[in-house]
Amino acid sequence: MSESKTEILVGGVVLALAAGFLVYAGKTTGMTRAGGEYALSASFRSADGISVGTDVRLAGVKVGRVMEIKLDPETYRASALFTVQDAIKVPDDSAIAISSEGLLGGNFVEILPGGSPFYVEPGDEIEFTQGSVSLVSLLMKFVSGGEDATAQ
Repeated sequence: MSESKTEILVGGVVLALAAGFLVYAGKTTGMTRAGGEYALSASFRSADGISVGTDVRLAGVKVGRVMEIKLDPETYRASALFTVQDAIKVPDDSAIAISSEGLLGGNFVEILPGGSPFYVEPGDEIEFTQGSVSLVSLLMKFVSGGEDATAQ
């Protein structure tokens, strides 16, 4: 009977440790919400490098994440739905850009705040956007001396 109690005790400790690791992982990856969030949308010519779960940053600080990306069949643009923390008020003349962490880093969505005294409302679409820049096309322009590769 003492072996059974020992096994139950060890099993309980293992389960408690597993739950602790899950809570820790959720907090460090941003999967848990510290507070409320509101949704905004934006339309990009090219959304290369971002996907659901990609960080949304303001001044280098994570303030939200991408919730959905889909193609708008009418405009043939990538429509992105993302969240921003309730405490962050985004001016209505702000821009959204897809930025890169560097040559080997990933991409993220960056909010470039404007100077308007008015703020976007939850569910609004931000009009001013800049899609992702293809590193390959930039290298091709550099190698070809700035000439358009199709104008040969």
